[in-house]
Amino acid sequence: MRLIVGSILLCHVALSGALPAQGTRPVRATDIYRLRDVTDPRISPEGEWIAYTVTTVDSTKDKSDSDVWMVKWDGSRTLRLTSSPESEASPRWSPDGRYLSFVSGRYESKGGQVWLLDRAGGEAVRLTEFKGGVADHEWSPDGTRLAILSHDPDPEDAKPDSLKSKNPKPLVIDRYHFKEDGDGYLDRRRDHIYIIDVASKKVVQVTTGDFDESSPRWSPDGKRLAFVSSRGADPDRENNSDLFVIDAAAGATARQLTTWTGPDRSPVWSPDGTQIAYLQGSEPQISAYNQEQLAVIASTGGTPRLLTTALDRDVSDPTWTPDGKSITVLVPDDRVVYVASVSLADGQITKTLEGRRVVTGIDVAPGGRTVARSATAARPMELFALEGHALRALTHVNDSLFTVLQLGTTEDISFKNKDGFTVGALLVKPAGFVAGTKYPLILRIHGGPNGQDAHQFSLERELLAAQGYLVLAVNYRGSSGRGQAWKKSIFADWGNKEVQDLLAGVDFVIASGIADPNRLGLGGWSYGGILTDYTIATTTRFKAATSGAGSALQSTMYGSDQYIYQYEKELGAPWQNPKAWEKVSYPFWHADRIKTPTLFLGGEKDFNVPIAGSEQMYQALKSQGIDTQLIVYPGQFHGITRPSFVRDRLERYVGWYDKYLRTTTP
Repeated sequence: MRLIVGSILLCHVALSGALPAQGTRPVRATDIYRLRDVTDPRISPEGEWIAYTVTTVDSTKDKSDSDVWMVKWDGSRTLRLTSSPESEASPRWSPDGRYLSFVSGRYESKGGQVWLLDRAGGEAVRLTEFKGGVADHEWSPDGTRLAILSHDPDPEDAKPDSLKSKNPKPLVIDRYHFKEDGDGYLDRRRDHIYIIDVASKKVVQVTTGDFDESSPRWSPDGKRLAFVSSRGADPDRENNSDLFVIDAAAGATARQLTTWTGPDRSPVWSPDGTQIAYLQGSEPQISAYNQEQLAVIASTGGTPRLLTTALDRDVSDPTWTPDGKSITVLVPDDRVVYVASVSLADGQITKTLEGRRVVTGIDVAPGGRTVARSATAARPMELFALEGHALRALTHVNDSLFTVLQLGTTEDISFKNKDGFTVGALLVKPAGFVAGTKYPLILRIHGGPNGQDAHQFSLERELLAAQGYLVLAVNYRGSSGRGQAWKKSIFADWGNKEVQDLLAGVDFVIASGIADPNRLGLGGWSYGGILTDYTIATTTRFKAATSGAGSALQSTMYGSDQYIYQYEKELGAPWQNPKAWEKVSYPFWHADRIKTPTLFLGGEKDFNVPIAGSEQMYQALKSQGIDTQLIVYPGQFHGITRPSFVRDRLERYVGWYDKYLRTTTP
């Protein structure tokens, strides 16, 4: 590669672990019906079996379904355990290994309920009947009880359906944070902790009050529960949560362990019960740029120890090793997620699994056997045994599909932005890429902004590459994987540094001689859609754009979406700081500069980034005679989940880009 004109300099290019394009056909949008998603691995107490879920898509019913499976540790046997029409999720082993519990709304049970599957044989039996459903559950160490997280029941549910439809009640809203995507308008019903006796099915409520609890976790002796809750004067006005411990009995009083003013979450007891590891977040005012570090506190209270302050990366999924001497964590780091071990004694961090991949979902058996989900740019998530510093495949649910697919090759590229910082990105080249040929380039922008494009299979990127496009994914300032300063550099300055980095990436690929500067497209979803709007209002060089679940007139999002806390802490109220709101709304106020034909899309019921954001930009372009369309997906929230709509969105992306960028058939 050669130097780039101006301040953009190639720092490094490296081929990922992508396999050669050796299949028999290119990727198609209809492959969503063949892809399988493997999630939530759990090792049996003796370490011989791993339970997990596999999600499939039924094109006829137009819905997804997940079932519980298990695989033997040596990979020699795989068994499907459930097959009901409704999904089963969250498999959990009883401590003696006799039962496998899971959560399902099968057979018209109200909400998700816990079911027990006896490994000796027979059908699963429903254990719980919580009217508010089951959000989380965990076995007690002696296997006689389960801790349950359930939502307060709706009094209206006690009425017959006919009366509810004929006599609907008005919604009474009195909360500061009053709406949430997927949940709708929020009332005062809360998530509380219960304990159910497995033999008698007797239920006792452990926590009460006008606040939510989450992550109930048993102490090793089964006498206490650790959990997370926000219990300030008005939790909605605070980006704060703390760890609590409570005796596992009705009427017990919770004891607060942590006092950090920001978020604390994910408690995990040490094997001897004397300490609790957890994740401590950043200061509350930078909620959108949160970076969590590993902390440990005595289970009786005291001053916490922060173990990863020198790392300057997020950590997640803390898991104690059986000897209690270290804690396994996952670390997102510049386009990958690796596994690390943190020493309890001195905080020393050791990478135990590296590579150009993404690892999630670690679980450790009492004997030390470890399982994880892992993906690369060329393969979606599968389960692996983590043995030493290597992975051994346990599941192969997508092998049959990927043997026939021709994939592009995914490369790491790095370049300098105009401020002299190195920016990392992924570049996907089409199968059969020919050096010396200039290809149309599509810039695909990730959401968040606190997230990153990484070496994890992306059907979207591969589908576009299969059409003959180069696909560029830039981890712009604001992304994770590069430290706290990189994240919060865009605080109250949206659409500025991010767009600089995005355009620097495009310039770099063009200067490398493989991208046609006259055939450029871009697009993204959520914050990726927002940045699409910012970019097309900044430059007219792109010939086609797709903006999904985005917004541009940001003041109209105030009170319409779920980010009220962030807005007031980062920008101030619109009437107090109108200049800041005008600044971050420049795509709308400068819509007359936009010349790029743009496809706008969104979910009808989206409370994360409401469809109004796309509607406004669609109207602005339509009024000026710019070619544009608005696609509204009925009944969908921020994430599009209906399979036919997922396929439709992918096909519309391809169709829109082809309309403006295609000159020859790939």
